[in-house]
Amino acid sequence: MVLLLAVPFFFLRASIRKPEDMNVVDRTLMRVAAPVQYIAAAIARGVSSLIGDYVYLVDVKENNNELAYENARLRAETRELSALRAENRRLRRLLGLRETIPAETVSAAVIAKDTTEYFRVAHLILDNPHAAVRTNMPVVALDGAVGTVLRVAGDKVDVQLTVDSGFGVDVVVERTGARGFVRGSGNRSRYLARVEYVQRVDEVDVGDLLLTSGVGCRFPAGIQVARVTKVVKRDFGIYQSVEAQPTVDFSRLEEALIVLSDSKECLQKGAERGPRAKR
Repeated sequence: MVLLLAVPFFFLRASIRKPEDMNVVDRTLMRVAAPVQYIAAAIARGVSSLIGDYVYLVDVKENNNELAYENARLRAETRELSALRAENRRLRRLLGLRETIPAETVSAAVIAKDTTEYFRVAHLILDNPHAAVRTNMPVVALDGAVGTVLRVAGDKVDVQLTVDSGFGVDVVVERTGARGFVRGSGNRSRYLARVEYVQRVDEVDVGDLLLTSGVGCRFPAGIQVARVTKVVKRDFGIYQSVEAQPTVDFSRLEEALIVLSDSKECLQKGAERGPRAKR
């Protein structure tokens, strides 16, 4: 025990002496201590460097975690702002559409869609639950006709889409004025329609836009319904075979306008105008 305490003392004594005052024992101790001191200093520097690197890496990791969190937050805000801008654009366009329709309208949001083998129905919720919505009222969107009201229950509305097999509306070809009747195909996997009663002599080409004619008072005139995708002119018969794609993308439909008028009101107004015209 005394030896262990004495050895450091002699090393310290030798290290603080001047070179000219050192004796043989001191010089021997310095020669022995030099490598040990070098190795100890090297180890100390290495350990200090490792500790410094570790502390630095811990700080860097914490900074990276904070930056990753901030980046994720900013990206979420960016996505939210993009969605809000897109919704704002849609609502502005919907407002513009509302101004072009002479009748009163009520907006509604699409909450679900049914796609059975023959029936294609969308479920909407009214923005104004007190609106006087009745069956057979036309429903339109930014890109054209959506369908007609099928059922009403409070602020919930079921809409029969234009691609439903039971739907039909009188149309005209925008380019040529040719007449036809768009009826839903009821196709389960695709949104399609067929155009009936297009006379074989009428000019109809792929890409032609079909608009509501206003006949039958089901829809206001001039609403987009579908675009022609296929025309087959038969060699015989009165009519040609025409297929069309609805202008409304039902897979992305989110908002719609219900026109607060129905066929009964339209027919009644037409009957009132008739006698006045005769006078």
